[in-house]
Amino acid sequence: MSLSEEERKAIVDYRIERAQKSFEEATNVMAMGMWSLLANRLYYTLYYALVALLIKDGYVSKTHSGMIALIYQHYVRTGILTAEEGRLVKKMFDLRQESDYDDFVYVDGDEITPFVPQVKALMMKIINIAK
Repeated sequence: MSLSEEERKAIVDYRIERAQKSFEEATNVMAMGMWSLLANRLYYTLYYALVALLIKDGYVSKTHSGMIALIYQHYVRTGILTAEEGRLVKKMFDLRQESDYDDFVYVDGDEITPFVPQVKALMMKIINIAK
């Protein structure tokens, strides 16, 4: 399905708004000490921002792993995003997967809170590229 420029922009704007809302949720759950939920919200902050970027450039993925593969192919390998930023995306995906789906896995506050400023910075960078 092809999108008009107006439709594409509307979807990109919506995904950016979702990214920003997810980050706001992340800061709220962090204040409550809900570490597994923080991992989830940090990942989705990046996910929504990255999907906005992909849509802006005409790429589509139906899976989270596919989205990450497209990000590496079109943005990390080309230098638009750094290798470190790519690793951050993958780390947030892994933490979210483990905390949401694996039994007896608990995310520790000392483990997850250092990622908050990194995720915020990457979200802002992605949004600036996507706009």
